[in-house]
Amino acid sequence: QVQLVESGGGSVQAGGSLRLSCVASGFTYLRYCLGWFRQAPGKEREGVAAIDSDGSTSYADSAKGRFSISKDNAKNTLYLQMNSLKPEDTAIYYCAGGMGWAGLTLVSYEYNYWGQGTQVTVSS
Repeated sequence: QVQLVESGGGSVQAGGSLRLSCVASGFTYLRYCLGWFRQAPGKEREGVAAIDSDGSTSYADSAKGRFSISKDNAKNTLYLQMNSLKPEDTAIYYCAGGMGWAGLTLVSYEYNYWGQGTQVTVSS
């Protein structure tokens, strides 16, 4: 059974930084894609960043230059380093895992497994 558990959310002032973590258990696919998504109140869920089993990465335009996705295979942990945070980054952040059939993607329906989410609040 696959389980994804996020942590690291919180409240921060604009310009600050946060690092989100996602521990994956039971996720044993040789080829896969892991991603971070977010959903703000009243808005659709959107992809933020993704990384595949080869270590290739993809970012939404809103995240480029500010966010960095990485993974530690030994710890089965996915990270999202978020710098220069803005109030518009406020959302619930979810990590997700997919079996990689679609390659490196920020499309939510290509992911099969989801964490419960962690709240990020950025104040101005």
